[in-house]
Amino acid sequence: MTVKHRTGIDQQDEYDVFREFARIQIEAGVDALIVHARNAWLQGLSPKQNRDVPPLRYQWVYRLKQDFPDTEIIINGGIKDLDAAHQHLELVDGVMLGREPYQNPYLLHQVDAQIFGATNQRFISRFEVLQSYYPYIEAQLENGQPLTRMVRHIIGLFHGEPNSKQWRRFISENACKKPAGMDVLYQAEQFLN
Repeated sequence: MTVKHRTGIDQQDEYDVFREFARIQIEAGVDALIVHARNAWLQGLSPKQNRDVPPLRYQWVYRLKQDFPDTEIIINGGIKDLDAAHQHLELVDGVMLGREPYQNPYLLHQVDAQIFGATNQRFISRFEVLQSYYPYIEAQLENGQPLTRMVRHIIGLFHGEPNSKQWRRFISENACKKPAGMDVLYQAEQFLN
């Protein structure tokens, strides 16, 4: 059993309260704690603001691992790249990436090599990723699924590349139209060539 939680709520600023909350869970038999390293403000902040405004407390999560070395501690919150993930892994057992891979899914293409030391991995381009996804999209379209269900996972595939904004905009504006099909993606590709 795993539990995911924040470092505290609202303006709670005491490590001992956070530690006691974790201790209770560990003594109850939890196998792992996934800690989003910032407080959740229940008053005064929107859900979106809660992802950015409360300060990150990575040191609290590191300290929790020191206090409970036999418990698997996984850190989450504000981690933007694999270099940062690797640094966290020196102090905790795991790293959970949240929004970043959703906004930039290509970030994950080197996880096996950079994090796990895989040496037999063939790196594929963003276009190869896209092309390998097409048969799945086609099959889902044939089963009556709307295009929007499949493209939301690849809309950020070209994050940081030239014309990626036009790629995202075109798909966002056209994938929801009926009957949107593969032609939307083929047309969106033209922005990337």
